[in-house]
Amino acid sequence: MDVAIQVEGLTKRYNEHQALGGIDLTVRQGSVLGLLGPNGAGKTTAVRVLATLLEPDGGRALVAGYDVVKQPIEVRRRIGLAGQYAAVDELLTGRENLVLLGTLLHLGRAGARRRAAELLERFDLTAAADRPVETYSGGMRRRLDLASCLIADPAVLFLDEPTTGLDPASRQSLWNTVRGLVSDGVTVLLTTQYLEEADYLADQIVVINSGKVIADGTPDELKRKVGQEWLEVVVALPNTVEAAVRVLAPIAVDHPTSDPVKGVIALQLRDGMDGIAAAAVALKDEGIDVADFAMRRPTLDDVFFNLVGHPAE
Repeated sequence: MDVAIQVEGLTKRYNEHQALGGIDLTVRQGSVLGLLGPNGAGKTTAVRVLATLLEPDGGRALVAGYDVVKQPIEVRRRIGLAGQYAAVDELLTGRENLVLLGTLLHLGRAGARRRAAELLERFDLTAAADRPVETYSGGMRRRLDLASCLIADPAVLFLDEPTTGLDPASRQSLWNTVRGLVSDGVTVLLTTQYLEEADYLADQIVVINSGKVIADGTPDELKRKVGQEWLEVVVALPNTVEAAVRVLAPIAVDHPTSDPVKGVIALQLRDGMDGIAAAAVALKDEGIDVADFAMRRPTLDDVFFNLVGHPAE
């Protein structure tokens, strides 16, 4: 396995606060690692250390094969970093922003213009390329920010909560862009508070809390640790919840749980697919009207709650 990021026993302390308490990470090349955790868990500190913006107190970290402490210049040549807010100059046009960065990165005037044109087209910004960035929407600014991180064609890209504040359409557009980058071989480390974002993008998820790794696996592996699928029934009339629980109990693994106010009953079935049919027949025979009837799988929200003890912010 080609490893793009290797972290062993990384520690960082701010006065009395242990931001990182010896975390280990392995990210294979051309994949997405989703780094999750509550506010203050150490996610941004980990990103800052890996991007050579912050020196760790202990441990070892290699990015693209180079040590972040001993070889920071080599690391910086191979990474891109997009923070929580778009770092672009609003007074310049989109094209001017990218050309300026290309020039600073020694691509030469012609090379910088050529690379800017490529990225503007890739991020669907060509039509707005010569407008001041202050006229861009939030989604356009975020796409330009991501484009600016790719000027030097990095092997590893750090995205620290990249879709914060974006509307659903802009978020989906950015997700598609990240997918495209990964298909081209870029390795992405993503921190996010949107668990559906991690579920959609990440090949591997690491959950940290209080500076320590508390879970590591694929999204499906982490979901399976929470539990199996369950049947969720929403009755049309809340006053029929008790009757619904009574008729469903014989086909459930454990006694069904219910919310009388919302009219929701949840249960794990004894007989899988056969149990679904049995549940439907039992409710119909009892004359209970159903508003919704569906199998549910654990989500990353369930995983997060199970590990941390409260929902994601």
